[in-house]
Amino acid sequence: MRLSDFQFELPQDLIAQQPLPERDASRMLILDRGKLAWEDSTFRSLPDLLRGNELIVVNNARVLPARLLGRREGVRSEKPGHNRRTAREFLSSQIEVLLTKQVAAQEWEALVRPGRKIRVGERIEFGDGELSAEVVSRGDYGMRRIRLTAKGDVTQTMERLGHVPLPPYISREDEPADRERYQTIFADHPGAVAAPTAGLHFSTAIL
Repeated sequence: MRLSDFQFELPQDLIAQQPLPERDASRMLILDRGKLAWEDSTFRSLPDLLRGNELIVVNNARVLPARLLGRREGVRSEKPGHNRRTAREFLSSQIEVLLTKQVAAQEWEALVRPGRKIRVGERIEFGDGELSAEVVSRGDYGMRRIRLTAKGDVTQTMERLGHVPLPPYISREDEPADRERYQTIFADHPGAVAAPTAGLHFSTAIL
């Protein structure tokens, strides 16, 4: 098997950028393995397909606003030379931090962009300094381990300043409505940095 086997052309205009008003109105492809046939349907037809002896397992993880946008303090930065553009952008360019996994109290594994500027010991501020991150170590593939501190409660501050980490095929910025729409209706336990996509189609009526 080769990676190229999974490459195919997907026109951009076929990738929805906004969710449907009703969760269970999404389209669903039904594959009948016994008849070797398939048909187009909608997710609302799922209950009609079940015989009653199935086990449906749902992921009740709640997505965190794990995308943070800030600026570095310059603790480990070298001052620019005489290049005017570099001097103008010094410590002013936006740094994006995507939290991927909590590894200890207030410590996370994270992807940082642009990563080449962020060394161990560097600090990044978010908001008006309400939340800050210190890079404590560096891992493989550009991964960093960061320690979060805040003037108040770290989790509450992160919830307020963070952005919903929409999938890369969504080309728009996140919106306030995404904080609930990019959650399943059974999301309960915070900790996920991406929604269990198939679960987004479940509505109260379907359950």
